[in-house]
Amino acid sequence: MKRHARDSFFVVGEGVLEFDRNDVATAREPLTVEELRRFRFSRLGPKGVQIDEATRIALATAMTDPQAIQPDSVDPSIPAGFTYLGQFVDHDLTLDRTEAQLGEDVNLDELVQGRSPALDLDSVYGRGPADRDDRKFYNEDGVTLKLGRTTAAPFPPNDQGVSVELDGFDLPRVGGTEGTLADRRLPLIPDTRNDENLVIAQTHLAFIRFHNQAVEELALKGLSGRRLFNAAREQVVRHYQWMLRTDFLPRIVDPAIVTDVFTNGRRFFEARGRQGIRPTMPLEFAVAAYRLGHSMVRGAYEWNRVFNSGGPGPLGTLELLFTFTGVAGNFGGGDLDDPNSGIVDRLPTNWIADFRRLYDFSAAGRPDLAPPATTGGNVTKRIDTLLVDPLRNLPAGTFGGRGTQFPEIQRNLAFRNLTRANMVDLASGQQMAKRFGVAPLSSEQILRGNQGASLDTLTDEQKSVVTTATPLWFYILREAEFNAGRLGAVGGRIVAEVFHRSMEGSRISIVRDPSWRPIFGPDNNTFRMTDLMLFAFEGKPDLLNPLAD
Repeated sequence: MKRHARDSFFVVGEGVLEFDRNDVATAREPLTVEELRRFRFSRLGPKGVQIDEATRIALATAMTDPQAIQPDSVDPSIPAGFTYLGQFVDHDLTLDRTEAQLGEDVNLDELVQGRSPALDLDSVYGRGPADRDDRKFYNEDGVTLKLGRTTAAPFPPNDQGVSVELDGFDLPRVGGTEGTLADRRLPLIPDTRNDENLVIAQTHLAFIRFHNQAVEELALKGLSGRRLFNAAREQVVRHYQWMLRTDFLPRIVDPAIVTDVFTNGRRFFEARGRQGIRPTMPLEFAVAAYRLGHSMVRGAYEWNRVFNSGGPGPLGTLELLFTFTGVAGNFGGGDLDDPNSGIVDRLPTNWIADFRRLYDFSAAGRPDLAPPATTGGNVTKRIDTLLVDPLRNLPAGTFGGRGTQFPEIQRNLAFRNLTRANMVDLASGQQMAKRFGVAPLSSEQILRGNQGASLDTLTDEQKSVVTTATPLWFYILREAEFNAGRLGAVGGRIVAEVFHRSMEGSRISIVRDPSWRPIFGPDNNTFRMTDLMLFAFEGKPDLLNPLAD
């Protein structure tokens, strides 16, 4: 199973940085096979100074203060589905496709491509239906991807809508009778991290459906077999990249930065003459800038007609969304830290997503897909320096801690992020501002923020440390507080340039083919996430919300 947190990084020009269970870092020269196979990281900025553990604990505690009130995103508000789309994209970018054993069939091109960040949906496709190990993700036709079947739920009692099994609304799973219960719950998808919470699992399911619908559409043009698969995959990836460029990025990054990068090109990251060279992944992106999504997470969601603020069940809390998965949870079977607890090995029908509550379909001309007025939909939390309370106490299964002993502070996501950056000597916010030639935040801005985390509980010495060499992740979130909840001059530049470079370096690329236009949207210039969902679920209310109201 893939762990969410890396135990080591192969940094080009530095070697392999490895960390033990106590988060002590050592560096060594890479083995020859590692130079060929390992996912490649790089540095965009200089090395930074390390922050002592007491300061990291104090800062993480301030960021996850249960008494703090974190505002929702506003002007514009961001539908909550984009939080987990962002997580899905992160897994696509960072999937190490070179993890196959040495004796397996992986050609040189796959090795070189697989060790680089790309936005090509390998997290959905793997190495394709012709690969002897990845064909298990596909149906017998060798073209469409497998879908899973839910299991009947006993709650609410006497509810015929949930007391049935439904095809196509869970991820495909190992199932059967062999192995442990945890083994049988595992999803049959290339990146099992996409089953660590229910929202990303249902998002991955939507992408499976998107591919299968593209196959159905293109089959009408007379394509079949391998040609049909390749054509469908190419269209799906291009539409995905278009959606990220035009819909996702401008919601989280200052739109002026996005436009500048995609119109004028990159200025700092692997800037020119790189098209024939595979991209690397900057540590500043992986360990800091793109962890913005942790700030967008809500503590609870209006999930569907069963689990909402006015329904028979509770809200879909973050804990429940971890619970009803096969990787981080046990589908409601007891102790989350025990992977074999419980008896259910598939998603219960009463936990199928109502996508009307996660995306705004009225903006796509479908007012009939508005969420119920009584409970409404969900928007993200504003991008800022506050994380919701449940992220102080992560289930061990979300970071590979099941069955091990660890200090309780390691359940705190903010502490984990700050510590990971410390371990790789990440540049500070001030260093990156200097690198980009922009004015840094003032000490007053860092200390006081703008409706974000209060640092009043830090000692004077800790405040001095934080304002002098601000951890980059915290700095980027603080910067967003002064930029209407969008990433600004430092964070936005890192994210936009890495997305651009990753698209440029993908096998299929709209950056290298700027004349391409969408064919599955309302017109040839528009394809948003809502358009993707409408296409994937055939525009049908009973598929986007199978439990109805």
